[in-house]
This record gives sequence, structure tokens and C-alpha cells, in this order.
Amino acid sequence: MTTVLTPPSRRARPSRPGAPARRRPPLFTAVVTLLVLLLALLGPLAAPHSPTAQLAAPFQQPDGRFLLGTDVLGRDVASRVLGGGRTIVLTALAGTAAAGAVGLTAGVLAAMVSRRLGDLLVRCVDALAVVPALLVVLVLAAGFPGSHAALVTAVALATAPFSTRVLRAAADPVLDSGYVEAALARGDTRRAVLRQDVLPNIAGPALTDTALRLVAALHLTATAGFLGLGPGGAAPDWGRMVSENVPGATLAATPFLAPALLLILISVCVGLLAGRLADTVGRGAA
Repeated sequence: MTTVLTPPSRRARPSRPGAPARRRPPLFTAVVTLLVLLLALLGPLAAPHSPTAQLAAPFQQPDGRFLLGTDVLGRDVASRVLGGGRTIVLTALAGTAAAGAVGLTAGVLAAMVSRRLGDLLVRCVDALAVVPALLVVLVLAAGFPGSHAALVTAVALATAPFSTRVLRAAADPVLDSGYVEAALARGDTRRAVLRQDVLPNIAGPALTDTALRLVAALHLTATAGFLGLGPGGAAPDWGRMVSENVPGATLAATPFLAPALLLILISVCVGLLAGRLADTVGRGAA
């Protein structure tokens, strides 16, 4: 009798008596996250004034013309809030995508080659992990002032080493299972095994890791703005808005409180969704 080995992604899992149903991300958190992302990406289109023009006295209280008042230079806070999130979100998304691509490639490659070569590859990637993430951002962003590409690269280099380890750990048991050897024995190429068997079975961990790295990328990008790195000083940026308006907190709270609350809101919501996704993937793999 011949036993046919099938990969886990193609094998139906029997239902376990009493097993809890998979929990989906809470609708409220998902809706809030979507709204904040839309505000960040589409906000510049709805700005009532130029975010860089000095229109009134500094730290003017909210009124009919300036819904959130004015900032330290007399610019409209509402317009700067609407225009200050796009750079942070797009930079974080680009850095996360780059880190995910590097982590997936390096992690799967480290799992597919010999154990010694795989360990050597991971050790080389670990050399980046020992450098503080903020230091990587500071060096690249300060070395290439105003460069979006430098900030994206810094975020990717700071988060990719952790993705590499996670995805190698996810790919190792898949490659060590019997169906991979059976696929290679019947003549399938390594590329076909990678495309048809390995990648589908590590898609869940890869997606979860990407969501978690996005939270870290948002923190790093906002921190870079808070330190005055990234785009030019006149360009709106939620992180920079917090730092430059804190000295006037006793005169007007909205210029620093509005961007700070949006940064906290998007970080918390994305973190909650990432945690729920990790929980769902973990229950599905159990």
C-alpha cells in the first residue's frame, strides 16, 4: 500500500471537540484603524489652508477660522494634522514591506541551505540586530537629510533581522517534514516546492510578523519626525509637530495634543490587530 504525503496547507484538519472558535479582529478597532489610515493618506486633500503658510499669531486658540488653533509659527494646526500623517504612514508601510521581503528571502534561504550555511547567514543578519534601531535611523536619516529613501532603508534594516529569525523558524519544520522529501523524490524542483508547499505554509506567520513589524516601523518613523529627521522642517509631520509645539503647551494644547493622540491611536489599533492576528494564526496552527 502506498502512502501519499500531503502538505499541511492541503490537508483538512479535523475539528476538535470543545475547541474555541477563531476570534476575528474586533470590528471597532478595525474601523478606527481604517479611519486613521484614511485620514493620514487622504487628509492633505481636505486641508482648509496651506500647512506651511503662516496665517496668524502663534498659539492662537481654536475659532471659526482655525478649528484647532495655530502652532508655534502661526500655521493652521488642522491643516498640518491633515497633512502630517501621510509621510509617517507611507514610510512605515514601505519600510515594513522592504523588511518583510528581506526577512522572507533570508529566512527561507537559511532554512533551505545546509544547517551550517543557514546559521552563518543568520549570524550575518544578527549583526544588524545588535545595533539599536534608533541609532540606525539616526545615522542614515542624518547622513541623508530630507531623504525618504534613507528613512525607509533605516526602518527596513532595523526590523529585518527579527523577521529573518521568525520566518526561518517557521520554514524549518515545513522543510523537515516528509512531504517535502517526497516532492523532491518524485522530481519536483526546489523552486516548485518553495512556491507550492513552503510559502503557503508559512504565509500565516509571515503575515503576523509583518503586522508586528508595522507597529515598530510606525514608532521609528514617528520618532524620526520627533527628532527633526526626515522631510524638511516646514513639511507637516505628526512626530515633528509634537516636539515643536510642546514648549507652548501652557498657551495652547491642541497643536501638540492632536498629532500625539493620532500617533497613539494608530499605534495602539495596529498593535491590537497584530496581536489578534497572531492569536488567530496560533490557534489555526494548533
